[in-house]
Amino acid sequence: MSDKKQQVIDIIKEMTVMELSELVKELQDIFGVAAAAPVAAQGGAAEAAKEEVEEQTEFTVMLTSAGDKKIQTIKAVRELTQLGLKEAKELVDTCPKPVAEDVSKDEAEEIKKKIEAAGATAEIK
Repeated sequence: MSDKKQQVIDIIKEMTVMELSELVKELQDIFGVAAAAPVAAQGGAAEAAKEEVEEQTEFTVMLTSAGDKKIQTIKAVRELTQLGLKEAKELVDTCPKPVAEDVSKDEAEEIKKKIEAAGATAEIK
């Protein structure tokens, strides 16, 4: 290893983490590169997925099972969706199906409660 490289390594060994972080940022600006890209590809996928879940603002309520009280479930679906009797029955008969899409978390939880009160099962995605 050349003397210059060894000198740089020795200097870096003596730096604090904060100083090293600032040095990396300055080198990225000077040379127009991003040293963080490979790190993001390795461990960033899980963090990106976690951030995506935290940022989710629109939810879908899925009817997963009609339950024992199918008529009550159809009535609840009609009330929540403004579907006609035939359409609501078809939705209940062919579940799992979305009952509401792109709704807020509070609205999704309210819809889920109403569906479960009718004897069906639902989940929020």
